[in-house]
Amino acid sequence: MYTSLDHISVQFSDGSLVLLNICLGIIMFGIALGIKPSDFKQVALNPKGVATGFVSQFVLLPALTCLLILALRPHPALALGMILVAACPGGNISNFIASISGGNTALSVALTGIATLVTPILTPLNFEFWGSIIPYTAEFMRSFSLNFLDILQTVLLILVMPLLIGLWFRSKFDNLAAKIEKPIRVISVLILIAFIIVGLSKNIDTFMDHMGKVFGLVLIHNALALAAGYGSAVLAKLQEKDRRTVAIETGIQNSGLGLIVIFTFFDGNGGMAIIAAWWGIWHMIAGFGIAYWFSLKDKRQKIKQSPVS
Repeated sequence: MYTSLDHISVQFSDGSLVLLNICLGIIMFGIALGIKPSDFKQVALNPKGVATGFVSQFVLLPALTCLLILALRPHPALALGMILVAACPGGNISNFIASISGGNTALSVALTGIATLVTPILTPLNFEFWGSIIPYTAEFMRSFSLNFLDILQTVLLILVMPLLIGLWFRSKFDNLAAKIEKPIRVISVLILIAFIIVGLSKNIDTFMDHMGKVFGLVLIHNALALAAGYGSAVLAKLQEKDRRTVAIETGIQNSGLGLIVIFTFFDGNGGMAIIAAWWGIWHMIAGFGIAYWFSLKDKRQKIKQSPVS
């Protein structure tokens, strides 16, 4: 039943993997340059919003991902790729998507910072816990030698260290940080997109052979993440701008981190890598799409509220 993806691996050179690590580190450094100490005041000013976003991202999304896997029964490599993506923190463009969606940008930045700081613990814990709950993904995981401390060290080096360095740089060179923040983030994101596209093109046969399965899985999974984030914010009775932010922080995931984990600890497993790589492209399409939908909604609302001449 599951043989078609059992022995497929996506091939990247050692140099490409080093580039991916550097790129993700630069992205996190750029994110940190945009974080001010006042942004963390959101934890005190908007504790419900922060708590809702945190629970939605690190508890609700992985749990719903497992339910989706049990319902659809995808190949274990694809399923494990979905769990890994769900265990990752918010993606690097979530703050920008939140801002153009009419969301609460300050809340988005606070959630990004908090998520990154707890990721070294929660991402490997979530991945191991939820991956072990489903029998057939647990069996697949056992075919690889995973070490919690090794994953923790990897996440610390490529996410937390650049973030802390960026926060220090911002505190020491505030004016310079403000000037270079956007260019660094734009350039690093473009490099990451190019990396994913080039990587997929080099493995185009593997990707095209399974695109039908992967496209539908990622579309449904991402839509579920966005809906779960927005729905949890509605249940928490947050304001509309906070609802949008929680939805985006839940639906935009750091698939670049997922790829690094896959290539480092899963020998570039094809099924897992294709899920993470396609998610990295699709969540941008979905993110800009939902931002456009929110902007149209706001325009219609303004028209309704405007006085009739």
